[in-house]
Amino acid sequence: MAIAAMALCGLSGCVTLTGTYVVSATDAEGRDLSSNLRMTADGSRIYTARNALCSAHPGAVVHIKDLQTGEELRSESPYTCKAAK
Repeated sequence: MAIAAMALCGLSGCVTLTGTYVVSATDAEGRDLSSNLRMTADGSRIYTARNALCSAHPGAVVHIKDLQTGEELRSESPYTCKAAK
């Protein structure tokens, strides 16, 4: 069963994340949209944080940075939210 789950994850592009990240958003011109908020997320919870920012700010660019190093998480960031329909 575990092998099937790992194979499915490998085929679907799952990323196993560890660590704590700062998740923030900017508009298309680079202005900070989350200046009154410092959002952190552990591991794969970055997707929940990213989706919350995208829901609040359609079309925003979400940045995910390692809390310790300040480096952008290259596999997931920057992420451009879908624009509102």
